Amino acid sequence: MRAIGPYSQAVVYNGTAYVSGCIPFDPQTMQCVDGGIEAQAERAIQNLLNVVTAAGSDKSHILKTTVFMKDMNDFAKVNALAPYKPARSAVEVARLPRDVLVELECIAAVPQA
Repeated sequence: MRAIGPYSQAVVYNGTAYVSGCIPFDPQTMQCVDGGIEAQAERAIQNLLNVVTAAGSDKSHILKTTVFMKDMNDFAKVNALAPYKPARSAVEVARLPRDVLVELECIAAVPQA
């Protein structure tokens, strides 16, 4: 999936991947997935994990996530989708890119080869 703006999807520095915000776009169509907060959160998580993998890491090395949501009342629904428990912040925001309901970013360790 390519970035929708002039930024890097991730920057790896000193064994750490800093992953930009991932939104719930289908990587084939570059359109937001249908189905409400659960479907959007699942797609955003998968997009985030794809970027983490491309940066040379994996979900077990995610150290910190930030979740941006349009409605904090959706927190429990989003929270239930992630079985792993990195440090995390969750923030309600007025608006997200392309009017999606959720955006995720993270910091992950990149194991030395």
